[in-house]
Amino acid sequence: MSEYEQFLSQKKKVHIQSGFEPEIETPHLFQFQKWVVGRALKAGKYAVFSGTGTGKSRMQLTWADQVLKHTGKPALLLTPLVVSAQTRSEAVKISVSLESIHINNYEQLENIDISIYGGIALDEGSILKNHEGAYRNLIIDKFKATPYKSIWSATPAPNDPMEIGNYSEFLDVLPRNEMLAMYFVHDGGQTSKWRLKKHAENVFWKWVSTWAVMFQHPKDIGFDQEGYDLPPLNIIERKIITKKRDNGKLFNDTAVSATNYNAELRLTRTERLSIATEIANSNDEQYIIWIKQNEEGAILRKLIPGSVEVQGSDTNEYKETELLKFANGKTRVLITKSKIAGRIKIMNNCFDLI
Repeated sequence: MSEYEQFLSQKKKVHIQSGFEPEIETPHLFQFQKWVVGRALKAGKYAVFSGTGTGKSRMQLTWADQVLKHTGKPALLLTPLVVSAQTRSEAVKISVSLESIHINNYEQLENIDISIYGGIALDEGSILKNHEGAYRNLIIDKFKATPYKSIWSATPAPNDPMEIGNYSEFLDVLPRNEMLAMYFVHDGGQTSKWRLKKHAENVFWKWVSTWAVMFQHPKDIGFDQEGYDLPPLNIIERKIITKKRDNGKLFNDTAVSATNYNAELRLTRTERLSIATEIANSNDEQYIIWIKQNEEGAILRKLIPGSVEVQGSDTNEYKETELLKFANGKTRVLITKSKIAGRIKIMNNCFDLI
């Protein structure tokens, strides 16, 4: 190697391994899952971005159990509201003790004494996506001195550099601003957008791969695991044809703003809710109905027997109770807005009232 090549190699940014060699002896994980958990523990501070159904809950519980055995200190799992109850249930299934692994939701973070923990795992780590959000700053600051850290979430999309920078900063790999300065430039006149420098396109992702793994299917990381080839997603559209209105124009108005978009929704409310009601009442299967306006939920509750609505304004206790009941099959039809339902269940029957 020449002196110049040696000089360049010294300039490379690599993630310093600060973990330990685990002994993962559990029948509850597939080989690819053991490999992922082992890689995270050896790194000490690591991110796992894996697709739905790849077993993130079991992997992070095993990770936390290993941290406990290594440090003698409990590990903290921070989860979204409804996921905490499901994670506790999963821990019981795989014989992971809840006495020393504490599972809590993000809303309680300010009330938690984090000094007693040897490790922190963020479930649905995309909570760090908002680069100036209060939760982002609180999480990064609170766990600055925690020796073992992990992030568990779906693959970042659309590969937002700010989001990736927040993950890097939380894991003590590289502060977000340094990452941006090293690998990115502003995209033209839009100073809020960043793009990779031409020479850094491969180098950047090689650097990310030193502190994170991303996969949608076990085969993406070299494992031939059966049972992960999902059937195709069926999207069935039901269109409502609106009549020509007497507005003195050749065509009806187009919804281009929040104001006229919501006005348009109200004009077609009866037709849309009638179709939703017809589908949900046609059999005894479970359904999720995503609504856009509160008035839609009030009407659907009257039209669909036994349906339950969960709103953002509801108390955390109510949301957790009702979402968990739905996940366990005790409620047949859940009516909610957007992402309130979170990661409660992979559904065969869900539709969006747009």
